Amino acid sequence: MPKVSSVIVPYASYLRVYEPLAAFPEPERGHWARYARRPDRPSYQDELRRSLADLLPTPPVPVPVHESDDAFVLEVDGVVCVCPWRTRLRGWQALGDLAEELPAPVLDAVLPPLVRHQASQDYERWMAGNPDARPWIRTATWQVPLSWFVLVSDEERTYEKGSGEKESGEISPVLRYRTPMVQARRRVARGLRTLRDTIDEGPLIDGLIDVGRWLEEFHPRSLVELDYGGLVHVLPAAELDGDHSAADVAEGIEALRGGDGLAAGEAYGRLVERWRAVRDRRSAN
Repeated sequence: MPKVSSVIVPYASYLRVYEPLAAFPEPERGHWARYARRPDRPSYQDELRRSLADLLPTPPVPVPVHESDDAFVLEVDGVVCVCPWRTRLRGWQALGDLAEELPAPVLDAVLPPLVRHQASQDYERWMAGNPDARPWIRTATWQVPLSWFVLVSDEERTYEKGSGEKESGEISPVLRYRTPMVQARRRVARGLRTLRDTIDEGPLIDGLIDVGRWLEEFHPRSLVELDYGGLVHVLPAAELDGDHSAADVAEGIEALRGGDGLAAGEAYGRLVERWRAVRDRRSAN
């Protein structure tokens, strides 16, 4: 488990896909096989630290000049699986979302229009030569999208309290779920059928369709990981310990399937209250 660095951790959550080596063509497969044997592989915090360091120069570097050749590595039932960082691709995609996240004056101060325009042009040129590119990691700030919880179950939840405060540099808390790809896809399909049969079109259905299409692009023997990431540093330990959002989502969908609107409303109410409180912390200062 990584140690918390002195860098302030952005309050972001992550949805990651770890693919088996067999999913990658050569020579990339060979690169990841050698990489997985390295004892000095970077951690989650190392990826974050590198990204933040690029924002310090003047002008800032919103997207790395070169694509990362790093990845997160897991062994699943004896099979080595990797989740490539693809920091450059994710940086380009994140730039497109910033206009909705920040007021224009703030955005211009953080990333001048000329810098954003150049990055956008670079992305268009790159995509012309890489039309099938997709990231292995999705990121959400100040929340975990409710659609992500449909992919996992409460039994797959892991919560580790850690061993110290952020400032002490000790082990960080962890709250995450890991599930086989086949299970994640099955839950998406079943959840979509229920939601479409019982509620109007809206953000939850749209989000589930989007994440379901993304999952279809990966090897069926992959592993899906939902990680609370930096959110563990803004939420008290008692709230993290009591957070069973995946169970609430599953309960709500099951209630809709059984025609129990009251129970579904109660489960949804718990989710809304919990995650509204998290987002409210964003403007607390």
